[in-house]
Amino acid sequence: MKPRRVHFFATCLIDLFAPRAGMAAIELLEQAGIEVLYPEGQGCCGQPAWNAGYRREARRVIEAQLALFPGEEPIVVPSASCAGMMRHHWPEAFEPGTDLRALAHERAARVVEWSDFMVREVAPDWPRVAEGEAVVLHDSCSARREMGVAGQARVLLEAIGAVVREPEGAETCCGFGGSFAVKQADISGAMLADKMTAIEATSAPTLLSQDCGCLMHIGGGFGKRGRSLCVQHVAEFLWQRLMPEPMS
Repeated sequence: MKPRRVHFFATCLIDLFAPRAGMAAIELLEQAGIEVLYPEGQGCCGQPAWNAGYRREARRVIEAQLALFPGEEPIVVPSASCAGMMRHHWPEAFEPGTDLRALAHERAARVVEWSDFMVREVAPDWPRVAEGEAVVLHDSCSARREMGVAGQARVLLEAIGAVVREPEGAETCCGFGGSFAVKQADISGAMLADKMTAIEATSAPTLLSQDCGCLMHIGGGFGKRGRSLCVQHVAEFLWQRLMPEPMS
């Protein structure tokens, strides 16, 4: 049975750099008749500090989020990367046998990535409003390997008639990896160049992903090349075609 309510964890990148993607994800949930709870005190999932080895600092960030999601509702996250951190690493941040460890386990078990939730729980019956429109889809590393939801965004896109093209080497990383792109800039840049070449070879005018970190990285690369390419979160692309009225 489709949940009546969900909690929504927006992520830092969407909150600060891609708010329209977050609003699109929320409005598509609401269109499906689901009440969306948005805890205003939410912040970072803790992944930047955790991946950099600052475990104490990450614990403080995670602990601040745990109290924001009471109840039994799913915690829907429009980012496979942040969802992976929350589901797999939140419990690891706390000592076994502690109340915080138990609370983190409970919260983690309710985390679901947005496109996966839409496919499995909503199964939307959308009109084919993008019949024949070509897009290239970049499933992030976290979507493929950590959350196991690669392919769910494709299901949603094909439901509205879009033609989804995968670039050669679709399973490879775009080179972002958070601070990796800064600390290992040369390696990251080489990975990005390979990814952009593969994306360009598809000739699709629009690049989509379920992770805004990847989109910022790849979109920035194309911007430096002077290449005109529409770069969007999957939710925003879907919303623009299904609900063309101004966002509330």
